[in-house]
Amino acid sequence: MSDQVLSKHRHISFTAHYTGYIWYQMGISHPLLATSKGKSLAFIANPVETWAEKYVGGSMRTTLKDRHIMLDDTLKQLIERYPDLQVLEIAAGLSPRGWWFREYFPQIDYRELDLPEMAKTKQAALKQINAASPDVLSVDLFTEDFKNAFAVFDPQRPLVIISEGLINYFEKSLLQQLLKSIVNYGQNFAVLHYLTDIYPEPIKNKLASVIWNSSKLLKVVSRSAFSFHFQTPQEARVFFQKAGFNQVDVIQPSLYFSEKQLNNGNAEEHLGDLVWMIHAEK
Repeated sequence: MSDQVLSKHRHISFTAHYTGYIWYQMGISHPLLATSKGKSLAFIANPVETWAEKYVGGSMRTTLKDRHIMLDDTLKQLIERYPDLQVLEIAAGLSPRGWWFREYFPQIDYRELDLPEMAKTKQAALKQINAASPDVLSVDLFTEDFKNAFAVFDPQRPLVIISEGLINYFEKSLLQQLLKSIVNYGQNFAVLHYLTDIYPEPIKNKLASVIWNSSKLLKVVSRSAFSFHFQTPQEARVFFQKAGFNQVDVIQPSLYFSEKQLNNGNAEEHLGDLVWMIHAEK
């Protein structure tokens, strides 16, 4: 069977379809980055999501919204701080972030990276949106090829690495390898930041067992090592510092959205949020 008769999205995971469409529903994405499969998944998931928002205190789509806003806000702050910023979004998938930031902050150098098939699909969509869009980089994060992605940037300028919906899919040993690679390959840059979301253990949630069982199902259907790694912000902070980051902030939505004008939302205890954001600096 030829490639022409196969769906161009056949290699994209169902989670990428779903998140891509939720971002489109949020009004922050482009129609070419949303798929019909994502629309179907969002429709099917809607009753469960609505139930979770009522009884669990949050759902997948609310965590998608929280993490996306916190990551975007922080990236905007870094652009204000470093007008000549460079950005590398790893495992970019169908994320609209690169497209959006290139539209509104054309002075920055924003590149996206993913595995070959996803990179090919994303690049085709971006070129339809804007023919001047830069090529999507294609490397495996766990091979030495990853360092080639850093080579396209100017080490005299600040660099931000950003990921969303990625690191919970790795076992802790692989996650530590990824973090050390970012620190190693980015060590010669004038400034190096890493922004990511992370799902902590749901120890403060009244339906923790439901969330745990759901995560086990996600692990099976996504054929990944999806798991929760940390119970406290301090555990996450120490883990990232072990990889070589000097400053690590763990941001929780319940503080961030209520007091973000007063502080950056740091807290020493798990406040019950389903997702956190980590801002690490070398």
